[in-house]
Amino acid sequence: MTRPHQIDGLHIQRQRGAVSLARMSSQLDRTEVIKSNLHPVFAKVFTLDYYFEEAQKLRFEVYDIHGTHSIGTRDDDFLGGVECTLGQIVAQKKMVKPLFLKYAKYAGKSTITVHAEEISGNNGYVELFFCAKKLDDKDLFSKSDPFLEIYRINDDGTEQLVHRTEVIKNNLNPVWEPFKVSLISLCSCDEDRKLKCLVWDYDSRGKHDFIGEFYATFREMQKIGGGSKVTWDCMNPKYKLKKKNYKNSGVVILSDLKLHRVYSFLDYIMGGCQIHFTVAIDFTASNGDPRNSCSLHYINPYQPNEYLKALIAVGEICQDYDSDKRFSALGFGARIPPNYEVSHDFAINFNPEDDECEEIQGVVEAYQNCLPKIQLYGPTNVSPIISRIAKLSAGEETIKDASRYHILLILTDGVVTDMADTREAIVRASYQPLSIIIVGVGNADFTDMQILDGDDGVLRSPKGEPVLRDIVQFVPFRDFKTASPAALAKCVLAEVPNQVVEYYSHKAICPMPPVPSCDSPTSLANTPTESLPAVGPTA
Repeated sequence: MTRPHQIDGLHIQRQRGAVSLARMSSQLDRTEVIKSNLHPVFAKVFTLDYYFEEAQKLRFEVYDIHGTHSIGTRDDDFLGGVECTLGQIVAQKKMVKPLFLKYAKYAGKSTITVHAEEISGNNGYVELFFCAKKLDDKDLFSKSDPFLEIYRINDDGTEQLVHRTEVIKNNLNPVWEPFKVSLISLCSCDEDRKLKCLVWDYDSRGKHDFIGEFYATFREMQKIGGGSKVTWDCMNPKYKLKKKNYKNSGVVILSDLKLHRVYSFLDYIMGGCQIHFTVAIDFTASNGDPRNSCSLHYINPYQPNEYLKALIAVGEICQDYDSDKRFSALGFGARIPPNYEVSHDFAINFNPEDDECEEIQGVVEAYQNCLPKIQLYGPTNVSPIISRIAKLSAGEETIKDASRYHILLILTDGVVTDMADTREAIVRASYQPLSIIIVGVGNADFTDMQILDGDDGVLRSPKGEPVLRDIVQFVPFRDFKTASPAALAKCVLAEVPNQVVEYYSHKAICPMPPVPSCDSPTSLANTPTESLPAVGPTA
């Protein structure tokens, strides 16, 4: 299954009341209620995960609300619904469909319009603080109840509601609550895209009085700083035409703006973060004599064994992110020369001073050359190698930049013997720039290994301390025996990008600025901005 793309939007408009979004079998979410309006534009945004390979069936239902209870009660009128797939919405970006009543009967000329936008890979969000002064008074016995709407003007000239503030009662100098909005929703990440801003006097019957409007861009908004504020005249075009001395209907002020950059895995990679790949191979006796064709370590001249298949599949992906193409190759569970004592952490090139091999092919050759020189033994202890790589990763932490992240691939034919020590080592490692991938080779029962993969719960040390991050991914190789090597790599590496971002986010470490090429002029695009990494995966 591919990783999901997040769809921001499903911005709904048309018909009155409220819209309910369901996934055919269960309700997902609902919009706010718009009063007394046959052509409402709903501000509510539904965020869904999109999978290309799935037919994700959706149903939208529109209700005229009479009570304050849940949508769909007996007091509410069903105005129409429509069924579609998320794929249809995504393919069209803007889907317009007629609403249907029961028995496939058209709901008059009513339609529903749904917009979809992808938010995966967007570069952050902005927090805006708006207030206004000296707004026109639209009420006879009290002051106006103003609220602000911001619309993005699309390339085709249509307007998309981005945000609607709360109503400030009886106040001509309102200070609205600050709100956050993604840059892709606000301006499609185009700083010069026009934004239409409207100020209204709220009416409980839905017939809001127009106070004024102004146009802005995100570039204009960013002029705020150094104690200065950005202001716009709130203009009523009708008054401007009729009144000679008309100046404005008030002033809208952007009092503060906080820009938060949400960093992605590619931001770190493009900033120069290196992925250092280490492989640890199980050389315990349960693998069988390498000279026997039934052995998991048997070197078949015509076909690589499972160890090599897993090593090559994962290693060839990782090597693209390591500039020197040198990888550490370790072994455990064997008696090694010269004294043939059992070791649970040895370099398979037998050079303890330099355990690295040139490219993945160098690791393959070291593995093949190692087999005739060792005696397979046991037990299956992996905590020494995990602790070693975690200690090495801890050295990177002292640098305080996003320059190097480690991936440890452990290939084993059975359940680890030192489970308690392994859990402890993983908890310690979760604080370091390290991800651990464990591939189970052969036909052993790997049920007990699932505990190391935190997908079904939080992994804890024997003393009960939880991991800081979920850094372990375990898969049995047999699940991919008939699949392509790319399928295995895709599965085991799918969580790594989020793990990288999560680590540096927790440490509040921004990506290093990309190094401009020699033939590229220095520009603002190469200048680092004051930003914050997002805690947890983004989208």
